[in-house]
Amino acid sequence: MKEVFIDNKTFSGTDFSKVNLGKGEYDSCSFVNCNFSDSHLSNILFIDCEFVDCNLSLVKLKNSVLNNVQFMDCKILGVDFSICNPFTFHVSFKNTTLNLSSFYQMKLKGIRFEKCSFEKTEFIETNLTSAVFENCDLKNAIFENSILEKADFSTAINYFFDLESNKVAKAKFSKENVINLLKKYNIEIV
Repeated sequence: MKEVFIDNKTFSGTDFSKVNLGKGEYDSCSFVNCNFSDSHLSNILFIDCEFVDCNLSLVKLKNSVLNNVQFMDCKILGVDFSICNPFTFHVSFKNTTLNLSSFYQMKLKGIRFEKCSFEKTEFIETNLTSAVFENCDLKNAIFENSILEKADFSTAINYFFDLESNKVAKAKFSKENVINLLKKYNIEIV
């Protein structure tokens, strides 16, 4: 099958769960109100692209390139981002549901998440140095053996992780929500 090169095109309202997106490179493309649910996007290059109001639940991304890709108002459930090409992974998420997804062993220094939901999302052995979780809900998100140094959780809610198994030097937390980090110790704060 011949690979495609698509530049500066907008895809709107397409159901890619029924029609495959052609393998190849998509440069400066917009995907608006598209359904990619359970689609195979493996080995596809997305460069300077945006996904707006799309359903990317259970999408397969093995060796996919996501370079300067923005996700806005998307539903992304159960996606394993750790199998993307790690050398070109540069993304941002705004007002997006990322529940049940995985960022296992990824280097996400300086990544920005804005108004996102991460219920049961895995950040295991993930480098989140200087990451920003602006107005994010981290209910039951899993942080294990991760680098959270200088990360900004100051407007995030519902986070809980073990301070002893994650590196948290100079991370920012709000006074109201930092108490969640003490749950492990079964102490009473009055």
